[in-house]
Amino acid sequence: MSTFLSREVQQGLEEARKRELKRSSRLRIMVDDQTWPVLRLWDDGFALEVEEAPHLRGLVDLYDGARHLSQCLIIASAEEGGEMHYEFKRITAAHDSAPLDFARDEDAPVALIGP
Repeated sequence: MSTFLSREVQQGLEEARKRELKRSSRLRIMVDDQTWPVLRLWDDGFALEVEEAPHLRGLVDLYDGARHLSQCLIIASAEEGGEMHYEFKRITAAHDSAPLDFARDEDAPVALIGP
């Protein structure tokens, strides 16, 4: 049994793998009005498809579908296996509401009832 695959078959398998990663991942990067699907995400960075990805640098927003996950300061680090890798210089979680500047009592009323 031979384990040799022709170059065309290898390219086809790689394209199918990337297509599946893009289809299964809901993660995306947004800069201004442009978005790019994230192929992979790890603790200190992420990867985009090299054909579609510019050499991004600066502040970007990370989304999971329509939910804003974080704001990230990034830099392009390397190109490997058809993927452009980016590293986080800073990542800040996005919140739905503003942080409180006071301590809230555990038994505080939720609303006031008027007369």
